Amino acid sequence: RVRPAGAAMGSLGRCLARSLPRGQPGLSPPGPRCYGSAPAALQEKTLVVAKPDAVQRRLLGDIIQRFERRGFKLVAMKLLQADRRLVDRHYEQLRLKPFYPALVAYMTSGPVVAMVWEGCDVVRCTRAMVGDSGSAGTIRGDLSVHITRNLVHASDSVETAQREIGFWFRRDELVAWDSRDRDNIYGL
Repeated sequence: RVRPAGAAMGSLGRCLARSLPRGQPGLSPPGPRCYGSAPAALQEKTLVVAKPDAVQRRLLGDIIQRFERRGFKLVAMKLLQADRRLVDRHYEQLRLKPFYPALVAYMTSGPVVAMVWEGCDVVRCTRAMVGDSGSAGTIRGDLSVHITRNLVHASDSVETAQREIGFWFRRDELVAWDSRDRDNIYGL
């Protein structure tokens, strides 16, 4: 079933979307699924950070595979040890929260993997894929053990994604490449 990809894309095109059956454990969350890379006017990027617990528990392959199966295109990835300055910039809006010192300690406790994924409606779809710790069929629901160790960060809006990508990556670190599956996915 084809649905409009959203107001931000105007009349430039549509995402291929498929609703999944509701309430089936182990499947991605219900709602539209968007696949693959799109023409430049339809491209959207989001930041996903696999946190120290994901790296320590060796869950990166599982996490990456979910995005690849969704049809999203990886355009940047790096393993790094986040320092206090980067974490402070990234989580600036949380600085006054009582849990902030624990969050900083957690995010600087080991290496993280920062990734930029691209695709149609990727921000919204990624947030649904990440879910929360109690949602079966999501990354956090299936793989996290405790709410304070929730494995991944995902940008919550297109604007936030643009800002956060700038914290973690230089512009020249994002790789522009053509996905050969575009015609099969979008029929363009």
